[in-house]
Amino acid sequence: QVQLVESGGGLVQAGGSLRLSCAASGRTFSMGWFRQAPGKEREFVAAISRSGGSTAYATSVQGRFTTSRDNAKNTVYLQMNSLKPEDSAVYYCAAGAMWGAVSSENQYDAWGQGTQVTVSS
Repeated sequence: QVQLVESGGGLVQAGGSLRLSCAASGRTFSMGWFRQAPGKEREFVAAISRSGGSTAYATSVQGRFTTSRDNAKNTVYLQMNSLKPEDSAVYYCAAGAMWGAVSSENQYDAWGQGTQVTVSS
């Protein structure tokens, strides 16, 4: 069973940047990032294919967030720039057996523990 360990969350002012990391055990997976704010449903943020050659982003983060991966380290990253207060949420990484960059959370089999991101105004 794959295990995912996230790191990199924290408190940042609006306009600032954070980078989240997600280290996966075992083989290479297609990876996704999701977030959940208080009182809201979990939503898709970004995804990256197994090779890293394909990515997908939610409209709300397009142009501000970038996901990448280092398969030698089995680690995926989410670089978040120009952060806004509405980006505040618990961010989760997820792993799935598919090949592409997938936005549907139903396709993912394993989830990280989540890391809090808080953006102050």
